Amino acid sequence: IRAIHQGVTLTRNLVTEPPNVMTPPKIAEYAKSLSEYGIDVKVLGEKEMKKLGMGSLLGVGQGSIHESQLVIMKWNGARNKKKKPIAFIGKGVSFDTGGVSLKPSNGMEEMKYDMGGAAGVLGTMKSLAKLNLPLNVIGILAGCENMPGSNAYRPGDIITTMSGQTVEVLNTDAEGRLVLCDVLTYVERFEPELVIDVATLTGACVVALGHHITGLLSTHNPLAHELLNASDQAADKAWRLPITDDFQEQIESPFADLANIGGPGGGTITAACFLSRFTKKYKWAHLDIAGTAWVSGKNKGSTGRPVPMLTQFLLNRTERNEVQQADEA
Repeated sequence: IRAIHQGVTLTRNLVTEPPNVMTPPKIAEYAKSLSEYGIDVKVLGEKEMKKLGMGSLLGVGQGSIHESQLVIMKWNGARNKKKKPIAFIGKGVSFDTGGVSLKPSNGMEEMKYDMGGAAGVLGTMKSLAKLNLPLNVIGILAGCENMPGSNAYRPGDIITTMSGQTVEVLNTDAEGRLVLCDVLTYVERFEPELVIDVATLTGACVVALGHHITGLLSTHNPLAHELLNASDQAADKAWRLPITDDFQEQIESPFADLANIGGPGGGTITAACFLSRFTKKYKWAHLDIAGTAWVSGKNKGSTGRPVPMLTQFLLNRTERNEVQQADEA
């Protein structure tokens, strides 16, 4: 419990920092501090990301004076160091103005919470290191800031993702999926056993599930069930929403391989449909924490979710591995 508490506390502290302090390079700095717990941390800047072809992530951040950052954290705790890792990916938009598709000013100060996914992955990495879990785990943070600067990307732009797929930008405020999709391609190089992305992705998820339940979408039923079970055990509730081909049609574009929004209907599902186009090579699940990452009002601030769920998921995986090893012996 203490290890989970420490992970939750780290997440809450990072998310609650003001956005003039918690910039993408600052997120990377905090990630580097985890090296004292035995986590290997590597940071890629915009030059390296450009070489990799991450046109989508870089497009979102190009209106900001703060450099976008990709942070790769590795924990090699398994006895078999070559065992395929579990991978977590966190959306780290340090402040989201909506870009050229500017958000209403009322409540915009809460958009400092848009890096809640990255902070949740950071907190989970700290928890697993404190628990010294015998697993191989990779955490990747996609850090950028979505600003309406003179160099900002625009509605109507067509951007090329790392996967080679092109995206017609219809709304620059649907930036989270553009940030994540390049990292979902990048993570392939680690040949992960499974990938879970965590993001404050859609306002539609708040409409669907309110502020108490995280949205879970997955193309792999056993993984979805594992996460739901962990969410129940940790009292960090999640609810599964569907992904079907019917919704995929909503993100078709006449000018590119896909569009970055799919209209008003089923917004959380179409966002996950978008992400699913980049996850064909591994088992994948998506956690939409837009309604659960923070609370508003008098007691406003970060909740530290979904660190309890993800840490419980890793504890369950550890237990399962131990049972398998005992059976093999």
